[in-house]
Amino acid sequence: MNIITRYLLKEITASVTFVMIGLIAMFLFFDLIQELEDLGRGNYGLSKVALFVILSAPGHIYEVMPVAVLVGCMYSLGQFSRHSELVVLRVSGISLLEILTLLLKIGLIFTLITFLIGELITPLSEKVAQRMRLKATDSVVVQDFVSGLWVKDAYSFVNVKEVLPDGTLQNVQIYEFDNHFKLRTSSHAESGQFEEGQWSLQKVTQIHFDKDTNHINRLDRATWRSVIRPELLNVLLVLPEKMSAWNLYSYIQHLSANKQRTTRYQMALWGKIIYPLACLVMIILALPFGFVQQRSAGASSKIFIGIMLGVLYQILNRTFIHLGVLNDWVPLFSAIMPTMLFLMAGLTMLYYAGRR
Repeated sequence: MNIITRYLLKEITASVTFVMIGLIAMFLFFDLIQELEDLGRGNYGLSKVALFVILSAPGHIYEVMPVAVLVGCMYSLGQFSRHSELVVLRVSGISLLEILTLLLKIGLIFTLITFLIGELITPLSEKVAQRMRLKATDSVVVQDFVSGLWVKDAYSFVNVKEVLPDGTLQNVQIYEFDNHFKLRTSSHAESGQFEEGQWSLQKVTQIHFDKDTNHINRLDRATWRSVIRPELLNVLLVLPEKMSAWNLYSYIQHLSANKQRTTRYQMALWGKIIYPLACLVMIILALPFGFVQQRSAGASSKIFIGIMLGVLYQILNRTFIHLGVLNDWVPLFSAIMPTMLFLMAGLTMLYYAGRR
């Protein structure tokens, strides 16, 4: 059994790797074409364009891993079927369930790789890539409003006009209210940097609103303690789907504490948990195709079917996410439904394949 496991691992890993290289090369080519539009802007030269494209690669690997597993497994199993190796395994007394178990063990390896890439490598590489690009093109982090970024912090509302790639805040306005939502102070700072667990604000103008009089204080430097951290500002640089699960969880806690909507980020968090498991589902979906006779479906046909199924899975994933956000569905439902649909399809096909 160990010999069979090693053989399957070798062949399937080679096929998945080959498919992965092809898909990643295609995505990197598209990224390069897109980035060439900004070539020459600021200090954004060809070397930095290439670096940005390379740093974007881990994110693409995470995205296409289930598709690569599906196509690679379908191709390998098609080759096994062509050379009657699956028939030999069945005749040797190895049941379909045992073959599936062996393949799922291999799938666990790809699941672990996908999780590690999505949790450890992609968030870091994506953040570095975006900061490098913004700095080279003399840009600031794009905000949702013309007036800048708005953040709620307990009884304070914070407006930041610009967030620089290094996390420096520019033109910070802090409106502090009491528990009856009456304005107490309005503070403006030209810039702010996070130092030793708190924000250090420069050139601060504070207006204190009392019952009868108002007075103004001007300070060269002031400290500001806030639950807002540079890590929370990473959501402006990295898409939620490419953030780590821990950062997503921390940001969700921050939004919840300030009674803000968290649906988008909860979906991303559940997606980070469920998406790597799609590799196992793709193994289950690919196995029945190995028992299709070669004359009925050649290797090229199986590769084409695998790609189409992979594209369909990605479309369903994005569709359920957008519909979930629009209709305020339960985040777990939106994140798990595409995977569950493919799992049911795979188990159904496997059931009929086992009856042959």
